[in-house]
Amino acid sequence: MAMCDRVVAVLLFSLGVVVLEPTAVLAQAETADREKAASEAAATFLNELGAAMKREMAKGGPTEAIKVCADLAPEIAGRLSREHGWRVTRVGTRVRNPLLGMPDAWEQTVLAEFAERAAKGEAFQAMAHSEVVAEPGGQYYRFMKPIVVQPHCVLCHGPVAQIPPAVQDGLRQRYPFDAAVGYAAGDLRGAVSIKQPMGNANE
Repeated sequence: MAMCDRVVAVLLFSLGVVVLEPTAVLAQAETADREKAASEAAATFLNELGAAMKREMAKGGPTEAIKVCADLAPEIAGRLSREHGWRVTRVGTRVRNPLLGMPDAWEQTVLAEFAERAAKGEAFQAMAHSEVVAEPGGQYYRFMKPIVVQPHCVLCHGPVAQIPPAVQDGLRQRYPFDAAVGYAAGDLRGAVSIKQPMGNANE
C-alpha cells in the first residue's frame, strides 16, 4: 500500500470507518454470489419436488408420493448437482433412507440451529445458513435451507396410527429402517444441503 493510501486508511480508521482490503471485498462478493446461486438451486429443488408431489398425489393418491420421494427427489438433486458441479441433497432430522438422507456432523449442527431459531419465533421459511467449512478434503462453501412438513406430507410422515395402511405397506417395502414418522404440519423435516468446492462458484 502506498504511503498516501496508508495515511488515508489511518484517518478513516480513526473516524471509525472500516477499510477493507481489495481481497476482502472480492471474498465478500464471491460469498454473496455463492449464496444467491445456492439459494436459487434450493428453491428450484423444493419447487420442483412440491409440484411433482401434488401432481402425482392428484393422479394416484398418497401411495404415489412414496415414488416421488424415492425416485424423483434423487433425480432432481442429481440433475442440479451435475448442472452446478456441487453436491445437492436432502438430509432429515429423522431419516427414512439412511443411504441418502443421513446428515453429517456439520449438517446436524445446522439442523439443531434451525430448531433453536424456530423456538425463538423465527419462521423456517425465512431461514438459511451458509459458511465456508475446512474439511480434510479442502475448503467448501456449505449452504442449508430448511424443509418444512406440509399438510399433505403427514400422509407419509405423520403419526404411524394416522398413516393409511396402503401407505404403511409401501413404506415398509421401500424403507425397512424408516424413522421419518411422527411429524406434524409445520415441523422441521430436514433441509436441502448444498456443498460447493471453493474456487469458481460454478465448479
